[in-house]
Amino acid sequence: MAMSCFSNDKAPRANSDVEASMSLPQSKSLKWIFKQNETIIQKAKSILTRRKTKNIEQLHSISEKPDVFFLKKKRWQTAILANIGFIIAFGIRCNFGAAKGRMINNFTDPFGNNYTQQFYWSPTELGFMESAFFYGYAITQIPGGMLAAKFAPNLLFGFSILVASVLNLFLALALSAHPHTDFIVLAIQICQGLSLGVSYPAMHGVWRHWAPPMERSKLATTTFTGGYLGVMIGLPISAYLVSYIDWCAPFYFFGVAGILWFPIWFAVSASRPEKSKSISDDEKRFIIEQVGQVTSSPATLTTIPWKEILLSPPVWAIVISNFCRSWTFFLLLGNQLTYMKDVLHLEIQSGGLISSLPHALMSVVVLASGQMADYLRSTGKMSTQTVRKLFNTLGFGGEALFLCCLSLISEPSTAVTTLIFAAGCSGFGIAGFNVNHFDIAPRYAPILMGFSNGISALAGAGGFILEHLVATQGIEEGWRISFLIAAAIDLTAMIIFILFAKGELQQWAKEKEPQQSMEDIVRRLSYIMRRMSSRRRPESGVKHERLCEEDEAKSDWSTRTTVDKENQEIKKQDTTQLIST
Repeated sequence: MAMSCFSNDKAPRANSDVEASMSLPQSKSLKWIFKQNETIIQKAKSILTRRKTKNIEQLHSISEKPDVFFLKKKRWQTAILANIGFIIAFGIRCNFGAAKGRMINNFTDPFGNNYTQQFYWSPTELGFMESAFFYGYAITQIPGGMLAAKFAPNLLFGFSILVASVLNLFLALALSAHPHTDFIVLAIQICQGLSLGVSYPAMHGVWRHWAPPMERSKLATTTFTGGYLGVMIGLPISAYLVSYIDWCAPFYFFGVAGILWFPIWFAVSASRPEKSKSISDDEKRFIIEQVGQVTSSPATLTTIPWKEILLSPPVWAIVISNFCRSWTFFLLLGNQLTYMKDVLHLEIQSGGLISSLPHALMSVVVLASGQMADYLRSTGKMSTQTVRKLFNTLGFGGEALFLCCLSLISEPSTAVTTLIFAAGCSGFGIAGFNVNHFDIAPRYAPILMGFSNGISALAGAGGFILEHLVATQGIEEGWRISFLIAAAIDLTAMIIFILFAKGELQQWAKEKEPQQSMEDIVRRLSYIMRRMSSRRRPESGVKHERLCEEDEAKSDWSTRTTVDKENQEIKKQDTTQLIST
């Protein structure tokens, strides 16, 4: 009985030992697989659930009231009014491109009235007329950044729109006297470029003081979306006014709009939160506390680190990206209606409406990308550098892909759809390079914007190259080559930004501590020696107090603050020595 019990007891154990020994390698491999899976899951959870980073931009003690509607906040009122200002500015820039179809060709309006050609420009002369604006636009970019750093940037932006609007009225009058006033037309367009050249640096100067670090992308993209909305609105409005009224109608329309906009902007905007008369105390404290940690005293001509800026790879990544983005944008801005008419054979009325669709999608993408970029940064799911490179790659890579496809398409509906997606993808890049100035050098953001925008104005030569290609290669072949050139330029910008862009404050952009004179240094050393000697001789306390009062009366506020810090360190050292003794 005992034997049977023993044998029955041992048999299962032996079998289990054999099974365990046979399954040992398999169990080890399974454990290793499970362990790797758990590691991957933990990493994924840490990325998805991480809320804050160690970035100093997020370490703020003051927060806003969450129940305040955003339109009641002064910075958002400023952003929306600036958006309207850019709509007017880019609407002005659409006028000539929309009007030239009626000016240089025989034209039949929607009512059946026939009009003969009124302007007799050669292709070269027309190219000069279209590019005259960019000559002035390139000149005032860097001076505009310096002016925005020195004077009230909100007034600089307002007057740039006002002057360009008034000049638009004179431009219509000068064109009416063709051909005797062609040189005046060129001069007015150059002056318009000079005026609007300061608009972008000026708005960067405004956001230098108004944009909290975690709202930079949202406020900047909301503002600069006005440029794309201006094209979206300006092209169809200009086309309809040209078709139904006259070629000069859009010049008067947008000129008057800019004049009416200026007093509203003047009443609402302010150069700094502390100078605004209608801002709430809560918003003022919030902005000053947030922005005060990343901005400081205004830069001047002698304090701008020009050498470091010109030798900085992140700066050149922004500059090259801005140039490449402007190449395609300017190409379509002045010639999109011509492409619709000559290549796709669409009428000017329908072409004006259809040509606004790419810029409509672009505007939506720009706004959405700004929101997404700030969300990824504020939650800590991605660093600022990764976010900028991600959106820049989506913008330039996507646009290059669709432009390559567009060069092979001639069917109108497919071509328009491809063009819409190309423009839409480019909107992602605005949340990349176009706000990167604030990341690497918020103190010099207006200067960097003026520098990059000034070089990007040279991209206006794309229209002149297009005119040459069309004249030598034919209409369809010239446009195909132009699209391929634009795609290659986009890919170049994407690669350079990936390699050299940064997202953190650069060392040369940090404010240096003020240098102290030799007299201040000697005074500080003598003060420290007297304090130390008074501690060794307690009976000289009265004399020590008198010396302290004399030194404090002679010292300025910065010196006293520094000395107090050193005194605290001395006390800590004395306490440590006493404890050790």
